[in-house]
Amino acid sequence: MPVDINKVRAIDVHVHAEVSCHDPEDPVMGKFFDAASAYFKAPRERPKMPEIIELYRETNIAFCMFTVDCESGMGAKRVSNYEVAEIANKNDDICIPFASIDPHKGKYGAREALDLIENHGVKGFKFHGIAQNAHPADRMGYPIYEVINEYKLPVIFHTGHSGMGTGMRGGGGMRLKYGEPMLIDDVAVDFPDMKIILAHPSWPWVDQSLSMALHKDNVFIDLSGWSPKYFPKQVITYANTQLKKKMLFGSDFPLIHPDKWIAAAKEVGFRDEVMPGIMKDNAARVLGLA
Repeated sequence: MPVDINKVRAIDVHVHAEVSCHDPEDPVMGKFFDAASAYFKAPRERPKMPEIIELYRETNIAFCMFTVDCESGMGAKRVSNYEVAEIANKNDDICIPFASIDPHKGKYGAREALDLIENHGVKGFKFHGIAQNAHPADRMGYPIYEVINEYKLPVIFHTGHSGMGTGMRGGGGMRLKYGEPMLIDDVAVDFPDMKIILAHPSWPWVDQSLSMALHKDNVFIDLSGWSPKYFPKQVITYANTQLKKKMLFGSDFPLIHPDKWIAAAKEVGFRDEVMPGIMKDNAARVLGLA
């Protein structure tokens, strides 16, 4: 059965499937995993998808799971969207399948997006301009967005600093400029039926994300990738007031454990009355579960 929001205690909208159950770890991606693990002080070994599902079922947290297709930008072989969808659909009481398609794939990528939606139950998409070496509003990605917009599905865009490449020579060749949230504003205008989730607190452009979520009815923010104890003050302020229906829980697992994020969130000043929205209710609406 699909996720029953009355039976789970939270919805984590940001969980990475970083290794295949069938293929060996890509050596190019492995170098970035090493650097990211050092940056986040996280374990180097990446869990496989069945292990992720087991952990989230044990903690009674539903979650969106996706890979990141950065074959053009990084030259790293992606984990198959079809593998992610197959495993997620077999565990759809707890797992919601998202997909990722490199914007450089253009119309061919749009064909894959359509197939994933119509035939493989994919419920949303993830884009990462920095890893994909792509301006979010570059017209090459628009054929993919057009498909997603037609089906009124949500998309997650990475914003802000990236742990991927941090500390590597030349940042591993990754360009942080593509993480600026305002670059996504054109996409929000051009595809108003596509719900856009700006991932992470977006440092050093925090206020851009807050402004966009305040201005655009189809823009939301997930709070993944940082422990809440490090959130800029304005994130807490807006979550407690004008953006209380726009903030979503996300962990960035496996780099941050969901229970560690939740424990930290209880100590940073979120009001008791807004926490149910952040932890579950806002995501349920964005994902069409409520």
